Amino acid sequence: MSLWTSLEPASATVDPGGSTTVRLRLRNTGDVVDEYRFEAVGPLAPWAVVEPQALRLYPGTTGSVELTFAPPRTPDATAGPNPYAVRITPTEHPEATTVPEGNLTITPFTEVRAELVPPTVKGLFRGRPRLAVDNLGNTKLTASVSGSDNGDQLSYDIHPSNVQIEPGRAAFVRTTLKPRQIIWFGSAERRPYTLAVQRSGVTPLDVEGTYVQRGFLPRWLAAFLSVSVALAVAFVMLWIAYKPDVRSAATEKAQEAAGGTLPPAASPSPEAPKAPPAGVTAPPAAAGTQQPDGAGDGAGDGAGGGGSEEKEAEAPERTAATAVQRLAADEPGKRHICYRVHAAGQGWTDAVCDGETAGTAGSGTPLTAVNIAVSGTNGTSGGAFVPDPASTEGKGHYPEPWTNAADGIDNYVGSTEEDAPDMMGFSISVDGGGGTVCQTSYVHDDTWLGLACDDPGVGLDFTYAGTHDNKLWIEAVRLTV
Repeated sequence: MSLWTSLEPASATVDPGGSTTVRLRLRNTGDVVDEYRFEAVGPLAPWAVVEPQALRLYPGTTGSVELTFAPPRTPDATAGPNPYAVRITPTEHPEATTVPEGNLTITPFTEVRAELVPPTVKGLFRGRPRLAVDNLGNTKLTASVSGSDNGDQLSYDIHPSNVQIEPGRAAFVRTTLKPRQIIWFGSAERRPYTLAVQRSGVTPLDVEGTYVQRGFLPRWLAAFLSVSVALAVAFVMLWIAYKPDVRSAATEKAQEAAGGTLPPAASPSPEAPKAPPAGVTAPPAAAGTQQPDGAGDGAGDGAGGGGSEEKEAEAPERTAATAVQRLAADEPGKRHICYRVHAAGQGWTDAVCDGETAGTAGSGTPLTAVNIAVSGTNGTSGGAFVPDPASTEGKGHYPEPWTNAADGIDNYVGSTEEDAPDMMGFSISVDGGGGTVCQTSYVHDDTWLGLACDDPGVGLDFTYAGTHDNKLWIEAVRLTV
């Protein structure tokens, strides 16, 4: 069996959100009639359509099929050259597969979204809003952040003031607002301000917020204190001016009973002082004098009696890190990955390792977080992909920056809050060490997806487990390194 193929053109260009078509020509150079089946392979396969999917050719005849590429306008459509291939399988000789390769260049696009969290902050001396900047384009975003307001009433402490954000990622900028003048008395005042996200050669993206500055003392309390001070001063002045003449009635009565005279004082006697009469007891000992032995017997009885029972120590939570540390101790020098998942309304599952299933496939219960730990790969990085209610295309987004953890340390992706969003999926990578990470996930109302791995050698620094549809979520995962 022999087959001649040609891609026209071999290199094509397409804009994200648009489409382009490449023609694949082939000739049956064999001596038998054969039918050929076509399948797009490679990273661009989800965005490629082959028409027709099968073609029957007589010996010496030529046919063609069309490959239509339609990458979405999302960060997943990586800007730059992207290789692709078409697998051609002859029906008569399925072992003689041909795979012609081509190149598709996806043009770059930039899309930035910024939001203040919260849009209104209140404070007496300062306010601390955060600015969330999302890179929805397919190229790295470099921008600076600055603040301004009418009348220069606020000062701005922005950290970091310059950000670099990878496609599909987000960064949070911490901002401290300080009023230049303090409101000592009176009601709160609203001070509008603007944070600008500035990119080179592009109009700044302005995000408006409001800082509500409270007064140090409310107006009614200031009036109350003023009246109280005035009354106190008036009372003191009246007391000084009309001080009453205070006399002791007891002294006057005593003088009347004695006839107005006092007996003369007795002269000192030259006799020696006599001993105190019998029956007169000695004065009590001064406070703090030491008591005789046994004086306080029983005073402390029961002082420590009936002590509370010691609480039994609770067993430590078995996380992915504790599981992988045990494997690393039993098998040093080998690579391992352990993980557990947080199911909505059910909490954390038990930790499993090296390809075992975490979660319940087909249960309908979505996952909201994943706890991962590795050994022998220099750590992990990951980020949760959740629904985006603001998306006009029904796509999700990465709400938080990626998290990182070293070997043997827990890495948490997603959220365990009560109102945490369902995870459509998550991205994960390992930080070298000669290893790669592979994954497969179970998507709601679907089935287990095919096994996929990261491959730093060809530029795939991470692998994505899950779906991109806002209406779906993952229910179980399996990971290996």
